[in-house]
Amino acid sequence: MKKSFDAAVASYAALGVDVEKAFKRLDSIAVSMHCWQGDDVQGFENTSSLDGGLAVTGNYPGRARNAKELRQDLDFAMTLIPGKKRLNLHAIYAESSKKTDRDALTEKDFANWIKWAKERRMGLDFNPTIFSHPMMKNGLSLTHPDKAVRNYWIKHCIGCRHIGEAIGKALKNPCVTNIWIPDGYKDTPYDRLSPRSRLKDSLDAIFAEKIDEKYNRDAVESKLFGIGAESCTFGSSEFYLGYAVQNKKLLCLDAGHFHPTEVISDKISSCLLFLDEILLHVSRGVRWDSDHVITLNDELQAIASEIIRHGFEKRVHIGLDYFDASINRIAAWTIGMRNMSKALLLALLEPAALLKKAENTFDFTARLALLEECRTLDFAPVWDEYCNRAGVPVGTEWLETVRKYEAKVLSKRN
Repeated sequence: MKKSFDAAVASYAALGVDVEKAFKRLDSIAVSMHCWQGDDVQGFENTSSLDGGLAVTGNYPGRARNAKELRQDLDFAMTLIPGKKRLNLHAIYAESSKKTDRDALTEKDFANWIKWAKERRMGLDFNPTIFSHPMMKNGLSLTHPDKAVRNYWIKHCIGCRHIGEAIGKALKNPCVTNIWIPDGYKDTPYDRLSPRSRLKDSLDAIFAEKIDEKYNRDAVESKLFGIGAESCTFGSSEFYLGYAVQNKKLLCLDAGHFHPTEVISDKISSCLLFLDEILLHVSRGVRWDSDHVITLNDELQAIASEIIRHGFEKRVHIGLDYFDASINRIAAWTIGMRNMSKALLLALLEPAALLKKAENTFDFTARLALLEECRTLDFAPVWDEYCNRAGVPVGTEWLETVRKYEAKVLSKRN
C-alpha cells in the first residue's frame, strides 16, 4: 500500500499537486450527515405517515425505531467514514418527556442530541419539520389562506430558530437552520401571486427577531415540484433566491430540487457573488424522485470542484439529503458520505496552477487535456491512504463490517 501511495504522490507532484496539503485542507471541510436516512424520515412522533411530496421506497430490515437505535447506527456509520462530520436533525427527532406539539418544541427536547454531539465534538444542523402533520391543511403551510394555519407554522419555525441558537451556543459551533415547505398544487393554479405573497409575509414574521449568526444561520430552500404538487410549488428557486438576497439569508440549493437537466454546480459561483454563504443539500435526482443515494458522478464532482477551485469551503455548508429503504441504511450513509469526501479530494488533487495558466492564456487544448488526464491519475492509493490515516476501513472492507453489524444488531429489530 505504501509503494502505491508513494508512486501516486509522485505522479501528482509531477503536475505540481501536493497530496499532503490536499489531505490537510480536506480535514477542515465538514459534511453534515442527515439523520433521516437511518429511520426512513419517521421521527419520534408516531402520529402520521409521510406526506408533502415525500416518499421512502423499500422495506429493508433494521430501521432505527427510536433515538437510542438511531444514535447507535449513526455512531457505527461514522466509524466507516473519514473526514470532519456534522449531523443534520429535523424537528420530528425531538425526545420530549411528554407529548409536545411542534409549535411548542424547545431546546430541552433536543438535550440528548446536543449532549451526544458535544461528546463527539461535532456540530449540529437543524430543520423545522413542515410536513406529515394535521396542520398541513390542503397540503399547505406558510402559504395557506387561513391565518391560523400560517401562524401555527410561523410559531414552529420561530421555535426552531431558537433551538438552532441554543445548539450553536452549547456546541460553540454555529447551527444552520433550514426552512423547506412542500406547499403547491397538483394541477395548474389560477393565482400564483397570493400564496407567494403570503409566504413572503410568513418568512418576514419568522425572521423578525434578530438571532446572533455566531450561533444560528438561517437558510431557505426551494423545490421545483413534489409528488402531489407537480404543477406548481410556491417556494420556487426564483422566489427564494430573491428572498435570500434581499434578506441576507443562506440559500439552500438541493441537487434534486431542479429540472432534471438543471444542475446546482453551475449556480454556486453566481449565488456567492450576491450572498455571503449558501447551504447545499447534496442529493441525486432520478426522474421525479429527488433523493437517491449520491454516487460519484459528474455532477457530484462538479459540485466539489466549484467549492474547491474558488476556495468556497468557508462559505458553502455541505449537507447530504437522501433516503433509501431498499438497501442497508448504514451502507447508504456510508456510500454517500464517502463519495462526497472522494469528490472533494479529487478536486483538491487537480493541478490548479496548470489549469489556471492554460485557461488564462487561452490554451484550451491544454485545459481539456489536463482535466481529462486527471480522471485516470492514481487516485485510489491516495484515497486509501486518507482512509487509513483516519482509521476507517480501506476499499470495500467497510461493506463486510456493515454485514457483520447487520447480522449482530439490525437483524434483531422487528
